[in-house]
Amino acid sequence: HAIATMLFDNVAYKNLIVNELILDKTGQKMSKSKGNTADPFVLFDKYGADVTRWYLVTTSPPWRPTLFDEEGLVEVQRKFFGTLVNTYSFFVLYANIDGFNYSEEKIPFENREEIDRWIISKLNSLIVEYKDLMDNYDVTKAARAVSTFTLDHLSNWYVRRCRRRFWKSEMNDNKLAAYQTLYECLVTVCKLTAPFAPFISEEIYQDLNSVTGKENFESIHLADFPAVGTIDKELELRMEIAQRVVYLTRAMRAKSNLKVRQPLKKIMVVVDKDKREPLSKMKNVILDEVNIKELIILEDDSEIVSKSAKANFKSLGPKFGKKVQLISKEVKDFTSAQIKALEDGNSVKLTIDGEEFSIELEDVEIVSSEIKGWFVESDGGVTVAIDTELDEGLIAEGLAREFVNRIQNMRKDAGFEVVDKINIKFTGSELLNNAVESFTKYVAGETLAENVEISDKLNGGFKQDWQIGDQSCSIQIERISF
Repeated sequence: HAIATMLFDNVAYKNLIVNELILDKTGQKMSKSKGNTADPFVLFDKYGADVTRWYLVTTSPPWRPTLFDEEGLVEVQRKFFGTLVNTYSFFVLYANIDGFNYSEEKIPFENREEIDRWIISKLNSLIVEYKDLMDNYDVTKAARAVSTFTLDHLSNWYVRRCRRRFWKSEMNDNKLAAYQTLYECLVTVCKLTAPFAPFISEEIYQDLNSVTGKENFESIHLADFPAVGTIDKELELRMEIAQRVVYLTRAMRAKSNLKVRQPLKKIMVVVDKDKREPLSKMKNVILDEVNIKELIILEDDSEIVSKSAKANFKSLGPKFGKKVQLISKEVKDFTSAQIKALEDGNSVKLTIDGEEFSIELEDVEIVSSEIKGWFVESDGGVTVAIDTELDEGLIAEGLAREFVNRIQNMRKDAGFEVVDKINIKFTGSELLNNAVESFTKYVAGETLAENVEISDKLNGGFKQDWQIGDQSCSIQIERISF
């Protein structure tokens, strides 16, 4: 400050963030004598400076001691940077195939698909949150917000749900909107990442902008801060409710060993009254995500959970004395309506031998049990029940979806391009053969197959043997030359 005042008649800086000590993973001070030091230059060579910086910023606020664990660098490299690069690579792969360079007129926000409008709204909400956090020097929460957006919203939801739009052969407004939306997200994420990971953000920005020429800045570090565009909070809320139902349903599938590729018949959801209409608007999104045929929204969980009541003698005894045994018999016979009244905060009136008694929620224990054939779970104000019983049609469709998965793996193993057309020959059990035959059109559409044929003569192309559940099969794929 003294030098700055002497030379420029002003202070050197107004605010300053000072890093606290970096300790080892057990909280001990790093020391050569203890052998617990970490050589930053080794870390830079092994993981990169960006990964190291991002890890240190997101692990804990700079003004608090940081417990350094190299495993954290591995996780950051894999999760955040791996996801960012994979998302960028996905965009580049299909943009190069279609020759997208953003030369077309920008499609207005209101003319884009709902999921485009949602991710743009989430992006703009992120910009607002990020700017507020950075203005208050909360760099840790700012970087974490960028990470959450990139992982949970951009990659795991938007890109995954929009893959089919990029796969389409023809370029139309729908596909163009997907390209423009993903491009805008990538550029903005890079700008928000740049203060913490300057190298990879610069490289991705330069690669994108060199093709489109949308900005005239020499470097991302000289670019303007992203402007805030349209924010649709109602749409964000709808999608958040849908995501909550989807994530809970996926967890339930995992617990009951039901793969997402296995379609199910029905899902029933219980949410608060103010969330029922938003949930109803997202029915198709939810059904597509969880691979279930029908969604029913309920007012309460009486249809999916069987409830009974029994006396809580610790509460009833002191209140009703000798009458407690008579009252406990009445409580045991409570109807679902009486139980619901208690759960809603109301009392239930009982008349025994001409005497009236008022029963409150604390006077009873409510026992819940799932309806046979259904799996029920609740979390964060959402109760979900899925019908786990499978009929022949659902089993056949599940086998066909698993068959498609094996074909996709084979395409990668064989080194085929994403646009290559193929022929499929296969042989397997009667159940598997019938399932694939029933869903031939679906299989062909998902795998870019011109022909799907049952044959014992698998003597050409790329062949692999598979076990799909209890069903064995051999599959051959062959690239079609035009």
